[in-house]
Amino acid sequence: MVLNTTLDMNQSDRNVRILLVGERGVGKTSMIYSLVFEEFYEQVPPKCEEITIPPEVTPVHIPTEIVDYSAQEQTEKELMEEMRKASVICIVYSVENEISIDKISSYWLPYIHQTLGEDHETPVILVGNKADLVDYSSIDSVLPLMNQYKEIEICVECSAKKLDNLSEIFYYAQKTVLYPVTPIYYPEERDLSESCKIALKRVFKLCDLDNDGVLNDFELNQFQTFCFGSFLLSQTLDEVKYILKSIIPDGVYENGITLSGFMFLLTFFIQRGRHELIWIVLRKFGYNNAVAFNDDYLYPEITVPNGSTVELSPKGYSFFTNLFEKYDKDKDGALSPDELNALFSICDSPPKWHQADCAQIVHTNEKGWITLQGFLSMWALTTSIELKETLRYLALFGYMATSGEKNQISALYVTKDKRIDLSEKQTSRNVFFCRLIGPKGAGKSSFMRKFIGKHSLNNGNKGESVYNNYVVNSIMIYGQKKYLIIKEIDVVNVNIPLIDLELFCDVSCLMFDQSDNNSFDCIAHIYTASIQFYFLNQIKYHPEDFCSYHKLTPLHKFSAVTNKESNINLEVYEKLATMAAYPNLNRLVHLLLMKPTNSWMAQNMNLIQRCLPQDRVALLQAGIGFASLALLGLFILRFLRSNSSSS
Repeated sequence: MVLNTTLDMNQSDRNVRILLVGERGVGKTSMIYSLVFEEFYEQVPPKCEEITIPPEVTPVHIPTEIVDYSAQEQTEKELMEEMRKASVICIVYSVENEISIDKISSYWLPYIHQTLGEDHETPVILVGNKADLVDYSSIDSVLPLMNQYKEIEICVECSAKKLDNLSEIFYYAQKTVLYPVTPIYYPEERDLSESCKIALKRVFKLCDLDNDGVLNDFELNQFQTFCFGSFLLSQTLDEVKYILKSIIPDGVYENGITLSGFMFLLTFFIQRGRHELIWIVLRKFGYNNAVAFNDDYLYPEITVPNGSTVELSPKGYSFFTNLFEKYDKDKDGALSPDELNALFSICDSPPKWHQADCAQIVHTNEKGWITLQGFLSMWALTTSIELKETLRYLALFGYMATSGEKNQISALYVTKDKRIDLSEKQTSRNVFFCRLIGPKGAGKSSFMRKFIGKHSLNNGNKGESVYNNYVVNSIMIYGQKKYLIIKEIDVVNVNIPLIDLELFCDVSCLMFDQSDNNSFDCIAHIYTASIQFYFLNQIKYHPEDFCSYHKLTPLHKFSAVTNKESNINLEVYEKLATMAAYPNLNRLVHLLLMKPTNSWMAQNMNLIQRCLPQDRVALLQAGIGFASLALLGLFILRFLRSNSSSS
C-alpha cells in the first residue's frame, strides 16, 4: 500500500547518542575506526574519542554521536553517566568468545537495569563482532535474550576487519532510537502491541471519512498523501487489495480495505523490518515514542490577554459540524447513544460533558439525544469554561489530519478586549455569558430549561460535573447566530456578597417569585449591594417602583406554565443576548425589542449606534437584569454607569 518510504524525521529533532559497551577485546573501538576511516587498523587505542557524525552523511539525516567505553580508562561512575545520556546502548560481544556472550545476560543487561531501572525505555542492540572468524552464526545463542529482555530491539552480526555490516549496525541503532520496535510490536507473539492496536484503530477511524467501516480509494490516497506525501495509482491500489484479499479474505470489502486488512498490512511492514513506516503514520497522528500523546500536541500554547475570551472559529464550528454529520449514520439530526459511543471510541475517554446530563444543558430531541444544535452549543460552552478540554478533543478527533494545520489554534478565535468592544460600540464575539441570580424557588431552573426547549425537569441526581447549573443554546440576533450561556447562581444568604467569579459575565439576570415578597427583597438587596448603595430594610419598594427609582427597564414577565409556543417567553432570551452583544445600546435595547419585528432594528442599527452618547461608560461587573415569575415572572434590566459616577 505504501510506496513512498522516505524517512520522515520531522518528529525527531534530537541527536542520536550511541553508546558501545562490552568486554575488553571484543572490538568496540575497532568497529568505530573501521566505520569512520573505512579501513581496518590492527592496532587501536583502548578507547576512541567521541565521534560526531553530521546529519547530512547519515541515512536518517539526524546528528549522531558515537561513544566508546573502556574499563581501562573510565570509572564505573562514568559508565553509569554515559548510560543515562545514551539514546541507545549497543552491547558488543565476540562471536567466537563464549565468555563475552555469557556476560551479556550475567553482567551487562543486569547492570543496565541497575543503572536505568527495570522499566527503562533505552533500547538495546546486541552486536556480534568478528563474524569473519567463524563459519557459523551466534544469533541462535543470543536470540532467547530478546524474549527475556523487552528492551533488546535487534541482534546483528558484523566484522570490523572485513567492514561487513558496520554501517548497517549504526543505521539500525539510529532507527532503533527513532523508530523503536518494542512499543509497537511483540516479536515473541508476532503481533502488534495493545497500545499500537488502539492507536491504529483511531487512525483508521479518522481516515474513514464516510464512516462506512472501509477505506475506499479516495480515503486511502488521503491517508497516503497525509502520511507520506505521495499518491497511489488506481492500478497499485487494486493490486494491493487483490493480494490482501487472497491472504486475509475479510481484509477487503466492497472494494475497500477493512480495519482487519489495514492492521494486517501495517503488521506485515513491521515483520519485514519496515517498522519506520508505522512510526511515520503514528507521529503524523500525534503519537510519541511511548505511543501516547505529548502535552504540546494536545495543548498547544495559546495566549489569551486580560479582558479577552476564546471561542470556536468558523473552522472550529465547521469541524464539529462535519464530525457530527459523519457519526449521524441514520441522518435523523441527532446522535443516538450508539452513535455517540462510536464517536467517542476515537478517543481514550469521552469528554467530561458526556458525564453530565446533556438533555439538561443543551438542545436535544424528544428522546434526549443531542442534536447538531446541541452539539455545537456544548462545544461553545466547553471552549468558554474549559479551553484545554476543547484543545484536547480537537486533537483527538483529528482536526490536524483533516485540516492540514500544524495544531488546533486555527479552530479557535481569541476575542478582543471587552473594553475595546465597548469603546467601538460593536463586537465580533459570538458567545456570551449570562448569570441567572436569585433565591431558591424563584424559578431559575424552569427559566433555563425553557431556553433549551425543555418543558419538564429531571430532578434526579446530576452527579458531580463542572457543567452542572449551565444551559447553552444558539439564538439569532439581527440575522446572526450567537450562543448564550446561562449559569444559575443560587443566593442562600443575601448578607454574603457574590464573588467576582460569580459576577463576571456579559449580562446578568436577577429573578424573583412575585408571589413571595421576600423573594423580591432578596434580589433588591443584591442589586443595591452591587452598586454600593445601602439597602434599608424599612423601605419597601414595589418591583415596578424599584425599577423606576433606579432607572431600570420595566419588568419582563415570564411563566413556565404558558403555552410552549409563546413568543413572549422566548423574547426574554433575545433581550438577554442582545444586551450582551450590544452593551452600548443600554436601555434602547429594551425599547427597540418592543417593535413588531427584529428586521426593523436590523435596518436601523447603524443609525441607532451613531446616535448613542459618546461619554465613556463601563460595565458594572455585568449587565443586571431582574425577573419576576408570575405565577412566576421575570424582568430584565441592563445597568451601566459612567466612570465619573464610579469614582
